[in-house]
Amino acid sequence: MLIYIAKRIVYTLPIMLGVTLVCFALVHLAPGDPLIAVLPPDASEQMKQQLMVLYGFDRPYHEQFLRWIWRAVQGDLGGSIATNRPVATEVFKAVGNTLMLSAVATFIGFALGTFFGFVAGYFRDTVIDKSASFLSVVGVSVPHYWLGMVLVIIFSATLGWLPATGAGPGGSDAWAWDWAHVRHIVLPAITMSVIPMGIIARTVRALVAEILSQEFIAGLRAKGLSEFGVFKHVVKNTAPTALAVMGIQLGYLLGGSILIETVFSWPGTGGLLNAAIFQRDLPLLQGTILVLAMFFVILNLIVDVVQTLLDPRIQRS
Repeated sequence: MLIYIAKRIVYTLPIMLGVTLVCFALVHLAPGDPLIAVLPPDASEQMKQQLMVLYGFDRPYHEQFLRWIWRAVQGDLGGSIATNRPVATEVFKAVGNTLMLSAVATFIGFALGTFFGFVAGYFRDTVIDKSASFLSVVGVSVPHYWLGMVLVIIFSATLGWLPATGAGPGGSDAWAWDWAHVRHIVLPAITMSVIPMGIIARTVRALVAEILSQEFIAGLRAKGLSEFGVFKHVVKNTAPTALAVMGIQLGYLLGGSILIETVFSWPGTGGLLNAAIFQRDLPLLQGTILVLAMFFVILNLIVDVVQTLLDPRIQRS
């Protein structure tokens, strides 16, 4: 097992290097002047050249890339051009908020998706199956931002039950585990959980239906095994694939939550990326994308290891 984990870590290293290279290249190939956020309209060419030297934009791309990687390994992602604050401080604070929101949304989506998937799989080709499948299709098809606005109109503007914006009272971006703050995460988490719920439900439904149709299930029942015992075998065979899908969905939510965070004014990486793109803040944009990409790679590594623990056949293959 330890050898398998070591191999997976070694395989992950070139992926990380490739991710950093792609991140650096895409950001620098984008059109626009990276110093537009700090240069006044009447800035002289001399001032522009001084700032280029200060931020290292006067160096060749390969030197900029190596310097950026070396500093990033040491935890230094540079300074924001627009705010002049350390990128690492802003990014990790925003990533923490996004990670918490994505984890809550993934938990809700995984719980409901697994439930609907098992129900549909056990009662396949019935009204229950069709109803659960219909809900999963609707969940995958409904646009995030539209659902978010609808929930805000119903539960915030009309009923007044839940707040619509911010991560805390008064639009605060500081988080605490109390009801005043938890209320702010309910609507965005439910909105983000709809698509993962639909994907997981469809995946689990297909797995359960396939497993129940196999011969070993009929053999277990013929030997007198209880339905609960059969259910445990179904869960054991479904878990690795369902876990992999959940890991992918969590990674997707980490990087694809910009619209939800904009609708609910959630202080996460979505708002940070939005500001960095419009302000052409290259250090902030690079740092945010890099941290999110590393989270996704590490998350997939963890899912691979957990899958192997659940199903040792993966290791042997």
